Amino acid sequence: MDNYPLFYKILGNTLLAGVTNNFVWFALTFWAIIETRSVLVASFIAGIFAVTNMVGAIFFGSIVDHNYKKVAMVYSSVASLMAFAIGLGVYAVAPEGSLSSATSVWLWGLVIILMIGTVAGNLRTIALSTTVTLLFAENKDKANGMIGAVQGLSFSITSVLSGITIGFFGMGVALVISVAATILALLHLFTIHIPEPEILHALEKPKTMDLRGTIAIILAVPGLMALIFFNTINNFLGGVFMALMDAYGLALVSVQTWGIMWGALSFAIIGGSLYVTKRGIGKKPLRTIMIVNIISWTSCLLFPLQPSIWFLGFGMLVWLMLMPIAEAAEQTVIQKIVPYERQGRVFGFASSVESAASPITTFLIGPIAQFMFIPFMTTGAGVALIGDWFGVGPDRGIALVFIAAGLIGLVITLIAFYSPAYKKLSRHYSSVA
Repeated sequence: MDNYPLFYKILGNTLLAGVTNNFVWFALTFWAIIETRSVLVASFIAGIFAVTNMVGAIFFGSIVDHNYKKVAMVYSSVASLMAFAIGLGVYAVAPEGSLSSATSVWLWGLVIILMIGTVAGNLRTIALSTTVTLLFAENKDKANGMIGAVQGLSFSITSVLSGITIGFFGMGVALVISVAATILALLHLFTIHIPEPEILHALEKPKTMDLRGTIAIILAVPGLMALIFFNTINNFLGGVFMALMDAYGLALVSVQTWGIMWGALSFAIIGGSLYVTKRGIGKKPLRTIMIVNIISWTSCLLFPLQPSIWFLGFGMLVWLMLMPIAEAAEQTVIQKIVPYERQGRVFGFASSVESAASPITTFLIGPIAQFMFIPFMTTGAGVALIGDWFGVGPDRGIALVFIAAGLIGLVITLIAFYSPAYKKLSRHYSSVA
């Protein structure tokens, strides 16, 4: 029997925690770009986030599988609280002007501390995905849609709040808000009881990390590793947008406008999630994943064609609306074909491997954009070749990077759509669904 009332309470707590963690991430990125005026800083912040997420995901999965789900969520909030409090202290004692330089030890120390606190929220995300299996006998896809709606609302709220907070009050106020909100989420979590009679383990003795056993479970499912690999490639390309999107947007509009725009467009995530909540993801979730990716990568080819905030808004709208549909489809596949007692580790492994490519992209793409594509469209050959219709300037160099990523993503998706691994996993899912 599906337990909606309890799930709503957990989602409410997740919303508060998610808003806080995303608020810190957005605020830090906006503030650092404004303070340093460096594309490299934006890409390195994204890279640090991706590295800490990659390193922590498998460990988080083991924590989820070997602890009660509520305990795992408490661990997540406590870790975030400690990091945000330490970050506030570092910000308060940093020498004047030390946080405005892209080479400052104080700046990167603050970035690393706050990113650890933000990434700690992924422990809660993994626990929440396994809680869906615990609380829902049916309608897992629709529950995943609810999670997507909460995540979309979180992005909507935080992008507006972070843009306004940084624009008018600064990073210090943002950190004070994050500490207070994390305390509130932790206190509320203590009022929630998740009925989990025992901690389920696989046949082996509990281990801190069971990488070998987790890989064995994944390999036992025909095509599942290929799905994870496909998403890894997508994340590799997605790292381009993760690293450069804020720099591109802030080249077109003010930080306040950019934050409000992110907030407004984040409702597209909610819209896509509500669609999943009402309609589900269909009987062929893998096909849904492929179609969504084809549309998303096509939009990435179109929106950078002109230096227009309206074009950018269209591309973001399509991407954000389809993203929760693809995520819900992937989560549903794993929840239905992987045993419950292994799901935390499989979700953690998938998250770790899929995000492993992002650090490579985010760390590389900043210098590549800064020293190759931006000069190409500012003073180089690109000005004469396509500048008359494509436009010139630093933002046009970034746009060219986006187009290249979109083209590669579209080709890879089409190849995956017709691959033997796709057919094998589709048949296996149909046999157990």
